[in-house]
Amino acid sequence: MTRLRLFGASALLVLGLTGCDGLKRALTAHTDVVARVGSQELTVQRLTELLGDSEVPLRPDAIRSIAQLWVNYQLVALAAAEGDTLGTIEDADAGMWAALAQLKFREVQEVIGKDWGIVDSTTFEQKYNEGVLLGAQHILLAKQPEGVSPEQNAALKAEAERIAKTVTAATFADVVKRRSDDPGSKERAGSYGVFPRGQMVPEFDAGILSVKPGEITGVVESQFGYHIIRRHTFAEIKDEFGPAYASIAAQAAESTYFAKMDSTAQVKVKPSAAKLVKAIAEDPDGFRTDKTVIATSKPVTMTAARVAQWMAAFPPQSRVRAQVAQAPDSVIPTFVENLMRNELVLRVADSLKITLDTAEVNQVRGAFFSGVKGVMEALRVTPAQLADSATDAKARVTLAAARVDAFLAQVIRNEVQYVEVPEQLASVLRGRFDHRVTPAGLDRVLAEATKRRAVADSARAASMPPSAVPMGPPTEAPAPAAPVQQP
Repeated sequence: MTRLRLFGASALLVLGLTGCDGLKRALTAHTDVVARVGSQELTVQRLTELLGDSEVPLRPDAIRSIAQLWVNYQLVALAAAEGDTLGTIEDADAGMWAALAQLKFREVQEVIGKDWGIVDSTTFEQKYNEGVLLGAQHILLAKQPEGVSPEQNAALKAEAERIAKTVTAATFADVVKRRSDDPGSKERAGSYGVFPRGQMVPEFDAGILSVKPGEITGVVESQFGYHIIRRHTFAEIKDEFGPAYASIAAQAAESTYFAKMDSTAQVKVKPSAAKLVKAIAEDPDGFRTDKTVIATSKPVTMTAARVAQWMAAFPPQSRVRAQVAQAPDSVIPTFVENLMRNELVLRVADSLKITLDTAEVNQVRGAFFSGVKGVMEALRVTPAQLADSATDAKARVTLAAARVDAFLAQVIRNEVQYVEVPEQLASVLRGRFDHRVTPAGLDRVLAEATKRRAVADSARAASMPPSAVPMGPPTEAPAPAAPVQQP
């Protein structure tokens, strides 16, 4: 983030009156510009006209998004005008760093977790009997919500007690078919197979554990109704138990590994992190070069710039940025710790000398190159398209800038299909070319566009023909209805 440098008192005195006037003019001019890319400027007047006459919501976040979109389009245009199609491996790897990191994560997982799912099958029956995993089938009599029909629920409970006294292992499946109200298990003779503790409501788990394998419980009441539960024997679920037990063993080993890694790294999140992280979520690009430390660990330090990089890497559909911006301050440290864990895993990948599959890496790079080409073609600013209409470098820059500016105007008016500049491409361009979005300019656009739209709305209302339906005298309000007696 660019920060203003404060002058000392003596330096201000040296400026004198002329210097102060010049500074004032510079700051005033600064607010006339919303964004800048190279020599191109998006003025307050231009964006006010575009937004004031459109249906775009006049909110700070929406206006900032439009300004960022203009920046991205202009960056693409400038690169194309200079004949730069971001066609190097270095460009692709810089843009697709998150995808390559994901490949590294997978490789690290395969190396360090190769033994996590190996378990001793001779202990399976013992583990099942101990309740490490549960297996059951049940009959459910679904009760009415509390207070709706106590009498009906009492009758259902009495029926459930009669069933519990008469049902046997041999008749259980038949009773499920005739009487159970649980559609999720009814077609499987009431069975939920094998599942870990905590997956079901506590009363259900407790009911299973109250009997031995093969036995049937009495009536177990939960929020859903009245259950009669039969705990499976090991022989009935042994084929399911092995894979399920290996899975939870692997999860436990993974948790232990990462807990030890976190402890060894001594990750510490700064107490002031929440406010800054939320600001980054609102505008990652504004913190692209901010070196403020958000968290520390023995191997690596997490800066605002790195958090911004991770934040921008999340796909829009995940809504991670919106969730972080709206989250309670108390959960932000956990989010930062998870980002720090990503950094630690990348360090592990380096220490293990992880080598990525060449075909997969080429596929990632190819996606980047295709994305660059697709965006330039959609905006009609490929080097070839510009060369057809412009004879020199300066003319190509001017033409490219005009084309994307006109395209953005069409996007705002819903006249053309929106073209997204993927973050992978935008991040490389932002690192290559000078660009800026001015907060003061955004504020002015919000104020001026709001005024412009209000004037336009008033003009439309004034131009509407008067109603052809005569208005009668005001009617008296109807008398309130008499209260209805409850039976």
